[in-house]
Amino acid sequence: MIYRVDLASRQVTREALPAAWEGLGGRALTSAIVSAEVPASAWPLGEKNRLVLAPGLLGGSGASSSGRLSVGAKSPLTGAIKESNTGGRPGQMLARLGIRAIVFGGSREGRWEIAHVHPRGIELLPADDLAGRDTYETTAALHERFGPKVGILCIGPAGEQRLAAANIAVNDIDGFPTRNAGRGGLGAVMGSMGLKAIVIEPTDTPVQTSVDPERLAQARRRFAQALLAHPSTGQSLPRFGTAALVSVINALGGLPTRNFRQGEFEEAARIDGQALYTTIVERGGRPTHPCMPGCVIRCSNTYPGPDGRELTRGFEYESIVLLGSNCGIGDLDTLARLNRRCDELGLDTMEMGVTLGVCMEAGVLPFGDGQGALNLLEEVARGTPLGRVLGQGAAVTGRVLGVRRVPQVKGQGMPAYDPRALKGTGLTYATSPMGADHTAGNCLPGSALPDGTKPDPHLRDRQVELSRYLQHLATIFDTLGLCWFTRAPILADWSLLTDLLEAHCGGEWSREKLLALAQETLRREREYNRQVGYGPQHDALPEFFHEEPLPPLGLRFEFDPAEVRSVLGDL
Repeated sequence: MIYRVDLASRQVTREALPAAWEGLGGRALTSAIVSAEVPASAWPLGEKNRLVLAPGLLGGSGASSSGRLSVGAKSPLTGAIKESNTGGRPGQMLARLGIRAIVFGGSREGRWEIAHVHPRGIELLPADDLAGRDTYETTAALHERFGPKVGILCIGPAGEQRLAAANIAVNDIDGFPTRNAGRGGLGAVMGSMGLKAIVIEPTDTPVQTSVDPERLAQARRRFAQALLAHPSTGQSLPRFGTAALVSVINALGGLPTRNFRQGEFEEAARIDGQALYTTIVERGGRPTHPCMPGCVIRCSNTYPGPDGRELTRGFEYESIVLLGSNCGIGDLDTLARLNRRCDELGLDTMEMGVTLGVCMEAGVLPFGDGQGALNLLEEVARGTPLGRVLGQGAAVTGRVLGVRRVPQVKGQGMPAYDPRALKGTGLTYATSPMGADHTAGNCLPGSALPDGTKPDPHLRDRQVELSRYLQHLATIFDTLGLCWFTRAPILADWSLLTDLLEAHCGGEWSREKLLALAQETLRREREYNRQVGYGPQHDALPEFFHEEPLPPLGLRFEFDPAEVRSVLGDL
């Protein structure tokens, strides 16, 4: 079933999922709804936009890492279609309530609302008392009011200010707002509707039931065993988390450093996975921690400060690099404070890391000035003119400050992989409907094509094929609500995935069927963006990636426009 919530009239309606959308979930469903219901001409912060929540097709199955949630809208950051993906509690909770999607629209100026989701339906409750509170304060107040077991999505001051870098904070398994629907500025969309928070009640009697519970139990066990047996999901990620990539990408010469001027950071060893692990263990934190219930990978963490008290959690590669080496900052404690403050304010750490790098490029403050970076975040918190510019993200900040070298695509700040050293990733940045997005098909070292070939990230050979293939795979995983990190054992044995789908959803599933579903979704997203006004000229990286050789290896992004467009195939 689908719920529709009109914030203007305060009406809530429930309807059956249309037959045309019956086989869709997660990203495929949010993109179908946005493209069907949001006019291409709609202002992202206006009455005609929609905010769509949809668990994946495997939501409620109980399979490891299957509780991710897709949040869709027309993005105020890119002006195009957007799906932002998050872990935490809410995805599984919505699925267990039998909710395939919630579609929010409308707004009421001058008041704030809570959408209270429970087994009997959805009701709107006043939330003016939460106005101005940060995400930690908001979540604590909601737990006190509704209990410790609820799922929560909320916005902080950045979302209330409708800043394009605002994210939607999501509570983790311990209740803290440290999982995020981070990319695309969807916190601003939520703020434009006057929606401060969404609270989801748990249920002991799930509405959604699996087609074959016995087969599903066997498929879940086999899937969990495969994850635990794989070196990536059973050893590296549980120990070092995503920060394991710092040393890998630095050695590759692709670690964004000082606003993407270098690909190697001289202080990388101070912020890499081993340094993070050692610091956490010595201070009594948790180096391994699940971001959602039931995940056996447990790649997240809790990071204590020097006094042993928790400073932040969910301290991940993208945040460490974009707030760290990209800004010339090599101190984990400073990065943890930046990470925590972004979480409190409801700001995307990635967009703000790129934005701070652009500020340093412009001379607003020197590279390496951690306290200065924290001070700039306080400008955002106070809503000063400078803070409002910074809160609009890297592209706007670069235009205001007159910066030529702004690492962004379609208005969205670039993730923590320099495309000159990871050429397939650069092709994904350029051609994804989402803009520069690491979750849209990241061509990391060791990524393989279906024939087993693993293209060298530094070379051009077969990168077009790799980007196209991984964009399709990423769309599949987002549609299923399945964590991208589970892909390694699945790509070795697709029956791990198809068994889960057949036991939970019913019907026959295959690799080919899933790839066709991804193709349909990508085509729908690109068509929407075409109607918005995006054309081939927008499928491009900033000029400096073509012109400037990247130290220390002297690499450039060497694809002409026709080659870049060939990634799209017949999309």
